[in-house]
Amino acid sequence: MTKPKNPVQMAVIGAAHGIKGELRVKTFTADPLALADYGPLHTKDGRVFEIANIRPQGTVVVVRLKGVTDRNAAEALTGTELFVDRSALPEALDDDEFYHADLVGLAVKDDAGETLGKVTAVQNFGGGDILEVTLGTRRGVLIPFTAAAVPQIAVSAGFIRIDPVAAGLVDDDEDDGFDGSQDEQGFNSKRRPRGPADAGGNR
Repeated sequence: MTKPKNPVQMAVIGAAHGIKGELRVKTFTADPLALADYGPLHTKDGRVFEIANIRPQGTVVVVRLKGVTDRNAAEALTGTELFVDRSALPEALDDDEFYHADLVGLAVKDDAGETLGKVTAVQNFGGGDILEVTLGTRRGVLIPFTAAAVPQIAVSAGFIRIDPVAAGLVDDDEDDGFDGSQDEQGFNSKRRPRGPADAGGNR
């Protein structure tokens, strides 16, 4: 089976669970159990896995993949990202829904409508979703994906609007002189809730 032409990340494999090859998996679907509804899951290196069994456990799901039958095989998959092709996902979304993949490439604007840069990736390191953006000549700038930091998402118009202060890019008393600098200690705001769209969210 070929790799997805337009891959959308659906999950990432965590630690092995037990001795029979089960895995703890963090999903990016609104309903974690829906991970099993989209057919084969693909890895970046071209491997394909099918879910034989899935059950909820706390904030993750425990998954048994076909062909993974012992703990050693399961441990070898720790950290593996799982994807499906975008064509496997529903196209009809509400106005306030989107897929995370749709955010990549959007322009980043401020309250005045000035374009500051663009979104290059959506990350999650365990503490909530984070947008990786390019601001001017600075690459890899991280901002929290919260309603306060990103008050407007306009996928059809091709941009998101950020609040530089809430995004942790400047201090309150530096707002008028925003220069795209990164304050790595500024990520202290309410997490943006995920929406009902699989592998995506809403506002």
